[in-house]
This record gives sequence, C-alpha cells and structure tokens, in this order.
Amino acid sequence: MQAEYINPFLESAKIVIEQLIQIKPSTGKLGVKEVKFVENYIWIQIGINGQMNGDIVFGLSEEVALKMVSAMMGGYEISEMDEMGKSAISELGNMISGNASTMLFNQGVRVDITPPKVLHSAQSAGINPSKALTIPLIMEGIGQFDIQVLIAS
Repeated sequence: MQAEYINPFLESAKIVIEQLIQIKPSTGKLGVKEVKFVENYIWIQIGINGQMNGDIVFGLSEEVALKMVSAMMGGYEISEMDEMGKSAISELGNMISGNASTMLFNQGVRVDITPPKVLHSAQSAGINPSKALTIPLIMEGIGQFDIQVLIAS
C-alpha cells in the first residue's frame, strides 16, 4: 500500500470541505489501521477501478455528519439523517472522489469511480474489516472526517 494513493483524496477533501462547509480542516496523523465498521457512524463507500482497484471509504460519526449537512444547507439545523441528509453526504463523497480522480489522471493514473454508497450502520456496511491507509481530517467545532483507502492493486 503506497501513501501517494491517499494524497489526492486528502487534498480533494480539504478543498471540497473548505468550499462547502466554510471550514479549513487540519490533517491528522497518517497510519495503517484495521477498519472497523461501528454503530452510529456514516460510511461513504466509493469503488475505484482502473490502474488502481479498491475502495475509498469516508467515515464520520452521525453527529459530525449532521453538522456537515447543516453547514452544507446554509446553517439549516438537521436533527436526523433523513434521505435529504444522506443525499447531501453522498454528494460530498462524490465531489471529493471526482476531484481526486481528476488529480490522479493528471498524475498519469487512470481510474473510474463508482457512485457513492451511503452506509448507515455496521450491519449494512458490506465491507469486511481490513487494513487501510487512514488519515483523519479534523474540523474545528464539527469533528473528525476519516479518509480510508483500501487498495487491492
């Protein structure tokens, strides 16, 4: 697993979050960890095919997701993750991954991404726990947004 795989997703996430949420996230510590799907978490899974194959999984607590969706909707308070909230979080993942795939293309790596799947609990995750290259983005006043790269090749 190579660290350069995560950089386009990290840079893209910082740009997109800053544009949509109006917050400049700081970068946590890069590491390899076992991805465990837990309750009260929202997961955005995006498949990658081409010169890289695998999944990008964005993970955030439900509380952080609600704060991010509220910010995306101009400050309108969201108290539960309904279909509108899931759609907004899905689009966030789509924008980050689309931007990152363009960055990868500019580096000579051709990939296609699948539409995002929003997973709302450990049971529905459908991804077996495995090791991933992980880096958290910390958004002051909102919380943490984890970027996890599970690359097969």
